[in-house]
Amino acid sequence: MQLRQLTLATRAASRRLGVEIARVVQPGDLVILEGGLGAGKTALARAIVRSAGAKARVNSPTFLLAQEYDTPKGTFVHADMYRLLDRGAGIQAEVARLGLYERRLEGAIVLVEWGASALPALGGAPALVISLSIVGPNERAATLSGPRADDIV
Repeated sequence: MQLRQLTLATRAASRRLGVEIARVVQPGDLVILEGGLGAGKTALARAIVRSAGAKARVNSPTFLLAQEYDTPKGTFVHADMYRLLDRGAGIQAEVARLGLYERRLEGAIVLVEWGASALPALGGAPALVISLSIVGPNERAATLSGPRADDIV
């Protein structure tokens, strides 16, 4: 496993990264999306799910916490833990209540924004961690790690 650094100079480049991620993720994978507010986590998750063939509109799950999308590649669950961050240890119970680990066991690909503090409840061992940071108005830096990072071209 290597740490990969990418520059995403345009929104189109971010969408292309989403296509690559959708290509390499497998049923049961956990993908963690990290970065500050506005770094592009939801936009990247949207690109991943759309690239996998979702027909439904892909919205931010910030207020719903988790949304599911059926695709030809399988079910994707897109979750956002931002609203749970201030719950401390309670985040584990909230994530367990959402059943995200069980969805992974059932073969769903689980994309989680702000999920690093909930890894035990998510089943640990993410297949891919993407850390995004803002470089410019439309430019982002992405750091990829985890077993699937080596498969992204």
